[in-house]
Amino acid sequence: MKRAFVFPGQGSQVVGMGKELAENSTHARSVFDEVNDALDQNLSSLMFEGPIEDLTLTSNAQPALMATSIAVVRVLEKEFGLKLSELVTYMAGHSLGEYSALAAAGTLNLSDTARLLKIRGEAMQRAVPVGIGAMAAIMGAEFSVVEDIAAKAADEEVCTAANDNADGQVVISGHKGAVERAMNMAKEAGIKRAILLPVSAPFHCVLMQPAADEMADALAGTTFNSPSVPIITNVSADVVSDPNVLRSQLVKQITGRVRWRESVLRMGELGITDLTELGTGKVLGGLVKRINKEISGKSIQTMADIEAFVIELNL
Repeated sequence: MKRAFVFPGQGSQVVGMGKELAENSTHARSVFDEVNDALDQNLSSLMFEGPIEDLTLTSNAQPALMATSIAVVRVLEKEFGLKLSELVTYMAGHSLGEYSALAAAGTLNLSDTARLLKIRGEAMQRAVPVGIGAMAAIMGAEFSVVEDIAAKAADEEVCTAANDNADGQVVISGHKGAVERAMNMAKEAGIKRAILLPVSAPFHCVLMQPAADEMADALAGTTFNSPSVPIITNVSADVVSDPNVLRSQLVKQITGRVRWRESVLRMGELGITDLTELGTGKVLGGLVKRINKEISGKSIQTMADIEAFVIELNL
């Protein structure tokens, strides 16, 4: 069996995330403590107790999701003595989840990852004033169809296919008026669902260029090591191990498309048969079933999940 670990993106955050891990593992608690210290913020209290309105803010949700994923990794490594490079062949993350993958692979240290995600979240929020941009999920149409609709709806504004998540699940992003035009065009074309998403900014489109410029500066001053496990990146949908390329692709990722469907298809081509999602939620484990039925998907969130996973490994 060839396995890939994957890490969730924004939208999977919930009040209580990571709390059970922290209550049952000193190694998990140390992750949350280190993130708190790096940010000079009691983020773990917000994660465990809420309120959800504050947790959902981009600058909080991004480091919170990463911290929960890395807490799972630390428990696997420190409490069960597992070595990621022996467990998995590749790793990947959805949008901000790529930072989690890089932290898990040792390319970035935990404190730097937390600080980068705080900067990333704040920069993305500042890039476009609230109310100017929007994102919408177009359900039930192939990517090429949605891409064409978005291009036609732009009409001298920005509207682009931002997240190619799975067959029949594409997210568009851009100016609010253009996104709304695309939603109407999708409905007129007989596409079953077009849903405006509750996000505060139009992520993964050219309107995010100011955030990309800011992240380029932040990433330039950060140490990048070679990953212990190769990363399949959002921008390339292919395997990358060069630290400098990983750095540059994190900049491109801000304005670029999340090529998740293609990434999972690439995993299949590379012989992956098991995709395991580490952290909060089960979104990515669910998407794999729509992309490649030959790959099994599961999620590890709790100590019980971790213990069941270890037993499955026959260790």
